[in-house]
Parts: sequence; C-alpha cells; structure tokens
Amino acid sequence: MKSISKKDIKIILNQQLEHLIDAISNGKNPYHTFTLGTLNANQSEIRTVVLRNIEKEPLRIFFNADYRSPKVAQLLKNSNCSALFYSFQSRAQIRFKAEATVHYDNKISKSIWKKTPLQSRKCYMGDFKPSKYLESWDPNIPSKYLKTDPQKKDSESGFKNFTYIELNIIETDILKLHHDGHIRFKIDKKNRMEFVAP
Repeated sequence: MKSISKKDIKIILNQQLEHLIDAISNGKNPYHTFTLGTLNANQSEIRTVVLRNIEKEPLRIFFNADYRSPKVAQLLKNSNCSALFYSFQSRAQIRFKAEATVHYDNKISKSIWKKTPLQSRKCYMGDFKPSKYLESWDPNIPSKYLKTDPQKKDSESGFKNFTYIELNIIETDILKLHHDGHIRFKIDKKNRMEFVAP
C-alpha cells in the first residue's frame, strides 16, 4: 500500500498552482474556465467564468465580469462564494472557498481595462444587462461589431460596464483521483495543510 506524506501533498499543491497559472493564457488548459458559485438570498447560483489571473501569496484568483450582471449584484450583497476547477487531464478537482472584492471604476479595474483586447471589450458594450429577458434573440454586442473589433475610442464606452473580480481564498480543497487510492487535502488561510477523507 502506498504512503502519502505532507511533503507529497505540497508537491501536488504546487503542481496544481502551476496548472492554474498556465491556464491564464492557455485556452486549452481545463482550468482556463471554472465554475463560480454565489448566493442569491437563500438560493445558490452557479455559472462558468474565465480565469484571468492568479496570485500565490496570498492566494487570490481573478476574473472579469459585466457590472450589470446578477453575479456581481450577488457578490456585492454577500461576498462569500466558491470556485470549482476540474481537470480531466490530471484527474484533479480544486474547490476554493473565497471572499470576493469587486473592483469597479477604480485604479485596479482601469489598469485591467487598458490591457483588455478590443475583441473582449465589445462584450461590455451591449445595451442589455446580462440575464435580462428579451422578446427576441440579441447577441448583446453592437451589430456593427459582430464580425469585427471596435475602434479603441469607441470601445471605451464599455468601461462603464466592466468590473474585475478578486477572489481572496479562505480555504483550498484538492482531490486527486487515482486508481489505487484518491488523495484529498485542505489548506486553510494560515496555510495549515490537513488530509481529508476522499
């Protein structure tokens, strides 16, 4: 029977963090998108978002959002949330418990907006707030930019709808699936690492 030590799980943790860092710019990495869970009163809500950045010390993950979207309203009311990543390649699941900070119309969001490609900026130029009911289909992008990117000057109109979300990690739960025994462990905010029954 194999033996797994705290040293082994530190190696697994570092491997998973490196996969997350790679996923920021690698769209083929399964961690490039993740599931975000928020609270809407007494109802839980989930959706897929795109990983935009990660900082390791302290551990934080970041994504972009339309300020008008329900998820932003939910995070402003209750900053407690969760993030779920799963990789079929490494057969690993990462669950984060987090507290969200919404960066809207501040130095941080302006800095990120300046680096946002024109192709992405047009997603924030739509007339309708995300999740609004429509009488007929609408891509919620200005029609003249459906097949092309906006001019930079025109794209600036999207900034009023842009926000950068920071998830401050409270707890990390990693499950590594393996045919001769799954490995699961948790790390708290003080970096205490403990084995957990898979």
